[in-house]
Amino acid sequence: MATLIAFPLLGFLVMLQSVVVSRLPLLHGTADIPLLAVIAWALHERVTTAWQWTFIAGLMVSLISALPFSTPFWGFLLVTALARVLRRRVWETPVLSMLLATFVGTLLMHGFSFVALQFQGVDFPWETTLNQITLPSLLLNLLLALPVYALINDLANQIYPDENQV
Repeated sequence: MATLIAFPLLGFLVMLQSVVVSRLPLLHGTADIPLLAVIAWALHERVTTAWQWTFIAGLMVSLISALPFSTPFWGFLLVTALARVLRRRVWETPVLSMLLATFVGTLLMHGFSFVALQFQGVDFPWETTLNQITLPSLLLNLLLALPVYALINDLANQIYPDENQV
């Protein structure tokens, strides 16, 4: 059931990202809503379909991105692995895990993007990229991390109800 819900929900989030969020930049950086949703889903303690959601979101973002096809996909996989490790290590404070995974995940995704573009011959000065794109994106992702976490956490609680409360 959770994997079936992933297709329309992540499809909607990818469309929201490409149509609305990408048109609201801070300097040249934008938030990454699908990334935040995948992190929040992977951090939920009862979720068993985090890797399926990551696979679906990674493919969807790879299809609409101008980056080389596998760059967002591999970035999403690494960020999900980080979130799953944080879930096991810092299980008492999921909000802190969400913020930490968002911080590191944003830096990973932007690092992958920067390296992929360098291999394609696009020459960006790393200082400008960091100041104009990565740091503003990081700020936007951190601002949106808690609302996205709350929404995804509520969805996960509906799909995976706690056996003690039923």
